[in-house]
Amino acid sequence: MPRSIPRPLLAATLVGAFCALAVAALRPHVPLLIAATVVCLAVEGVLYRWQRGMLSVFAKSHLDITVRHVLRDLLLVVALLRLGGQDRESAYTPLVGALLACYALHCAIQAASVLVRRTRTLPVLTRNIDASALRLSAAPLLLLRRPGDRLLAYGLPATAGLLATAATADRRWAALGLALSLGLAVLGLCDLLLRLLPGRRPAGEREALEWLDRWLAEYRPTVGLYFSGGTSSAYQANMWLEPLARLEGRPLIVLRERFMVQKLAATDVPVLCLPKVSTLMRLEQSTLRVLIHPSNSGKTSQVLRIPTLLHTFVNHGESDKLSSCNPYAKAYDEVWVAGPAARERYAQAEVGVEDKDVVEIGRPQLDAVQPYSGPPAGAYTTALYAPTWEGWDGNPGNTSVIEAGENVVRALLADPKVRLLYKPHPLTGSVDPRAGAADLRIRELIRAANRERSGARPADDGELARRTVELDRLTSTGFRAAADQTERMLAQSTPEPGRARAVAEATAAWEDAYWASLPEWEHQIVIGVRPTLFSCFNRSDLLVSDVSSVVSDFMASGKPYAVANTSGLAEDVFRKTFPTVRAATVLAPDAAGVPELLASVRDPEKDELARARAELKRHLLGPDEPAAQERFNTAVQQLCWTAQERRARLIPEQRLSDSPEPGPAAASSAASAEPGA
Repeated sequence: MPRSIPRPLLAATLVGAFCALAVAALRPHVPLLIAATVVCLAVEGVLYRWQRGMLSVFAKSHLDITVRHVLRDLLLVVALLRLGGQDRESAYTPLVGALLACYALHCAIQAASVLVRRTRTLPVLTRNIDASALRLSAAPLLLLRRPGDRLLAYGLPATAGLLATAATADRRWAALGLALSLGLAVLGLCDLLLRLLPGRRPAGEREALEWLDRWLAEYRPTVGLYFSGGTSSAYQANMWLEPLARLEGRPLIVLRERFMVQKLAATDVPVLCLPKVSTLMRLEQSTLRVLIHPSNSGKTSQVLRIPTLLHTFVNHGESDKLSSCNPYAKAYDEVWVAGPAARERYAQAEVGVEDKDVVEIGRPQLDAVQPYSGPPAGAYTTALYAPTWEGWDGNPGNTSVIEAGENVVRALLADPKVRLLYKPHPLTGSVDPRAGAADLRIRELIRAANRERSGARPADDGELARRTVELDRLTSTGFRAAADQTERMLAQSTPEPGRARAVAEATAAWEDAYWASLPEWEHQIVIGVRPTLFSCFNRSDLLVSDVSSVVSDFMASGKPYAVANTSGLAEDVFRKTFPTVRAATVLAPDAAGVPELLASVRDPEKDELARARAELKRHLLGPDEPAAQERFNTAVQQLCWTAQERRARLIPEQRLSDSPEPGPAAASSAASAEPGA
């Protein structure tokens, strides 16, 4: 496979081919000339198809594709001149002129491509919004936007023609090849120039911003989810998409990075990406009242400057770690937490978050987690090992993967009646290579255990494949390889009515088909987006994890769980330091307590922590009634009402009727606050 070719070998081959080409041009030697040129082109093709990372290495050495291509053609011209003799120099002059014209057109195409890209870079990106008024259109061919690929493709006929002339001394081959290259370049340039005509290019910045203002005025958003982050952080926003969609009012998602538009999971909620601060500030004049923040980022401070908005921090998970009571939280107007435990955590941390600003809303996402229904009923006890990642601070207690992971997995695999699900955190190994190495060893242990097991496998009736196709159809949009952000906006317009319900039903059907397709005796390594962690919760009888939000979320099930103690603390100190461990079986790094843990899972009479788990569940997640989604909605409506009152004070001339009506919960709250109520 070309991907497996060592990079040094590719580089050496390319350099050697150029050296051979130079020798063949100066001698001259036609067979060597042809062979060296073919090798050069073949290596270039491998680089651009499978080893694009090497292109930047050559570029840093000032040996980019343009230099290599010019050098290759120059040597071919030198070879032609030396083969033909001095008397034929004038005969090749038109060919050299045509070759120079090819390069001139290449530069012109690149300049036009840059101009087209700028006209297609809008100040706002959207999803689930009809933005056809911005004159969106399909993107140019990928070849026209990638100079290296274009130079190779468009220059290939010219190179082939020059080689054929060198071999046959017939100038017509070079003329034909150069004519083809010139024709391709002219067609590409015309395509780009036509896109620059006033009626063909998308709306300009001013027109796009005016459209944004009109859309905000028409949609009249009430509450938004604000998110900014890196490429691997989209999960932090994705976990709040469904609760946001179920809110009263008109929700909105506000993003800051262009790439994040496609990182968001399937949702019908309108999405606005506002990369520039000046564009973001236009929200101040909209009906938007509240922004919900699932994470902190450097760009959070920019939106906090808008005085007409109130901001609440909901986090993307709660645990006993210091990151769950970040001092940055005091920058928000309110901090919404799951239950009393988080309120106490902020009070004890003394990071500047006042108790009056903490609101308990539960965890709306956990509605998908099924409650405990008794001990394992089948032949196997399903244990889920879901460790967290190593974190940024190097604390050995962050993840159990390094010190205890292999021991935990060996202990679980040693029981012939255990089926193990291993779902590592997606960032495992991203900071500490030891965690990544341990993760690989754990996976190999699981594969080895599966090789030693055997049993019947479900018949492949194609159900999972059909469900996958259906779910992919509903949750993804097919784009051309050449599609740019503007073309994706055009493809991701207003969603079809009922799509959200169809996605929920298709997801449930896919999960059922996925688990049904697996043998009940086979251990599984679960990675990727599907199945979700909550789906793994529902299939498990037991969780083994670390001090992380995974434990807090698993509490919604009421099932037994264990926490690996790799902090170096004594067990009693460990339990006191981390309240979420209070109802857990604590495992030492050697995982010696796994057999007793499995016995308590299988026999409820041996489960001495059942009552403690029920109490801890209420402490971490709040009461079961009202439901978390209802509490979340109430908190949103009340904060919207507070924001409207604040806006009326800031802008007295604005009438209350000009803003969206508060929901029933907010209206009730406001009425009860009046004197005499």
